[in-house]
Amino acid sequence: MHKIIALWAVPRSTSTAFEWMMRQRGDLDCLHEPFGEAWYQGEEPLWHRFNPGDVTTPGLTLESVWQGIQDRAAKGPVFLKDFPHYINHMWDDDFLSHFTHAFLIRDPAKTITSMHHKWPDFHEGEVGFPEQRALFDLLWALNGAAPPVIDSDDLLENPHDLTRAFCGAVDIPFIADALSWEPGGDPSAHSWWDGGSFHANLANSTGLKPQKRKYVSLEETPARVQQVYRRMKPHYDRLHKWRLKA
Repeated sequence: MHKIIALWAVPRSTSTAFEWMMRQRGDLDCLHEPFGEAWYQGEEPLWHRFNPGDVTTPGLTLESVWQGIQDRAAKGPVFLKDFPHYINHMWDDDFLSHFTHAFLIRDPAKTITSMHHKWPDFHEGEVGFPEQRALFDLLWALNGAAPPVIDSDDLLENPHDLTRAFCGAVDIPFIADALSWEPGGDPSAHSWWDGGSFHANLANSTGLKPQKRKYVSLEETPARVQQVYRRMKPHYDRLHKWRLKA
């Protein structure tokens, strides 16, 4: 079996932009949240976002997704971006041993306000920080070393050097040309969620280019958003201490 690089992220963490960059390389079979599709809209959804009577996908289960990933890895190297909270019940030694693991984190003030904007009724169980930290700690315990972590703000501030550091950490060549692309691409073609409405900005972008670091205030946000932020911040801080640096 070839390498399966798993980037374990949280929603609204610029992870699809990172995935889009990995697609530009041309040497990896890239998958967009394959476990999430089964979690939300497989034949037996594991989450309430889809209600009885909504469209589901016959034959799509977490088990069938995992088998499909292994089938693809039998043919060539695979990169997938996904969220740990979809599969925390699958984390045994054998399952985890198939992956080259890495993590993408983002300040929860940014992810949670973005989730609230897209899904005002978002549930804390969809945010993902506790499971991301739990997987990070588990992999460290199993392997005796911290898996590589990239912080979204660091990536956007210095995409060239952080991507190069990521490639070194997961043992793949750094391809600088993958950081740029022509506008008008269609990230929605790879997204199973509502036609890819979350990725409109990415479709008009031209690459991962240096951006000035931005900050988000929570003062005007609903009390529930602030409460979820306070609960998520310690999990983010745990991984942030171990992030890769340029």
